[in-house]
Amino acid sequence: MTKAKINKGAAAVPPPASPALMKAFGIAKPVIGMIHVGALPGTPKYKGGGLRPIVSEAVKEARIYRDAGIDVLMIENMHDIPYLNGAVGPEIVSAMSVVGYEVKKAAKLSCGIQILAGANREAIAAAHAAGLDFVRAEGFVFAHVADEGIIESCAGDILRYKKSIGADNIMVFCDVKKKHSSHAITSDVDIAETAHAAEFFLADGVIVTGAATGMEASVEEVRAVKKTVKIPVLVGSGVTYDNVERYLHAADALIIGSYFKVCGNWVNTVDSDRVKKFMEKVRKIREN
Repeated sequence: MTKAKINKGAAAVPPPASPALMKAFGIAKPVIGMIHVGALPGTPKYKGGGLRPIVSEAVKEARIYRDAGIDVLMIENMHDIPYLNGAVGPEIVSAMSVVGYEVKKAAKLSCGIQILAGANREAIAAAHAAGLDFVRAEGFVFAHVADEGIIESCAGDILRYKKSIGADNIMVFCDVKKKHSSHAITSDVDIAETAHAAEFFLADGVIVTGAATGMEASVEEVRAVKKTVKIPVLVGSGVTYDNVERYLHAADALIIGSYFKVCGNWVNTVDSDRVKKFMEKVRKIREN
């Protein structure tokens, strides 16, 4: 494969809206609001009381997002620390299925799911059961070392599983050179080449992030990936009110969690005013 050159001096020419995302979500350059689901039963931080209060809080945040003008929703079990590597138990799959179903039902918006860490097969199962629209997958191509250990390529496995359960309608957006990870073992493969491999292995979109949750992705890397692949390119961390314009000009969609929370901290609840102000700016950018 030929590596794409990252030209930091290149002029930014905004790409057109992705036809695939327009078809899926009905809007150009969608903003995806993240719901960090409360710690689930069986995990160290679970507070007890059953699933009902967890579902209620997730539905509450979904409605806040909807009323503030968000385009798409996504749920993630980020409070289930420390994460398992590559698989979770049926109690997590069933819980996330219920949460996903109730969130989408309440908000009446498209919704995706991620199950940490790298539990991509389980995410597809939950998405299929709940009627969700997409999954965010880790370790789709190549391998990396994460907090949880070595995460290896899963594309062949999860796409065969998706086919076997009749979940062809569920899109798979995969991280490339993902956050919270060391990529020394693939240091000779740049992010554009990684994205190209994900496209070749039938990903529906690729996600570019910064080094950690809430940290900005490199706009130059986003542009390099966008230049290399024909599938949608999403930005998966570090987007704020101050930098949203340059990311909307470079990418096809944005996934935002931390910035939308009270004080910009992912552990807090969704801040309606932050979301409203952000989405007002996004609408103005889209109009121009």
